[in-house]
Amino acid sequence: MTLVGGGSLDKSDLSRALSIGSYTVAADGGAEAAINHNVLPNAIIGDFDSISDKYLSKIPSDAQHRIEEQDSTDFDKCLRNIDSPLILAVGFTGARIDHQLAAFNTLVRYPDKRCILLGPCDTVFLAPPAINLDLPASTTVSLFPMGAVEGHSEGLKWPISGICFTPDGQIGTSNEATGPVSLALTAPKMLVTVPSEHFELVANALQNTASHWPS
Repeated sequence: MTLVGGGSLDKSDLSRALSIGSYTVAADGGAEAAINHNVLPNAIIGDFDSISDKYLSKIPSDAQHRIEEQDSTDFDKCLRNIDSPLILAVGFTGARIDHQLAAFNTLVRYPDKRCILLGPCDTVFLAPPAINLDLPASTTVSLFPMGAVEGHSEGLKWPISGICFTPDGQIGTSNEATGPVSLALTAPKMLVTVPSEHFELVANALQNTASHWPS
């Protein structure tokens, strides 16, 4: 399914997500962005502090899922209440760095949810225990730990085996594929970033791997 946020949203990114997941959920103000691109969300989730009555009235009342608490982001509210084998999230990167950081935090807090963030330049996802990415040689592959994690890689210019990654220590940004890449991680803490042109490839890889983290 496609999840639409209220951040920077390119129509082509929305179309790419919808071509894989046509069922659409909006995170609060993301409904305005979706409707402005002629997509009426099947549901909206959030505290509704970022959407006007004009747009909210276009969504059936039984598709409106209001969560009043202010201790979590709308992306968090959506992710913890969505049950889908793959969530394609657009409109959560690009506009504000604090919003992006919050989205990255949410990906790690719900490791059982397979979710891809698609932005103007990059595709970001939480690595499952094991995944194979059929990337072409010279593709930039960045690994950023959100906690302590180790792993094994094949197909990276700089292998990661034997390295203890931490957010305040060793990180793995700006690595490079030498061909198809295989990753195996010890904990649900590693964010993987590849160029947005490989969004469909990542979506296919996440759908096809049987490896997943428990909730």
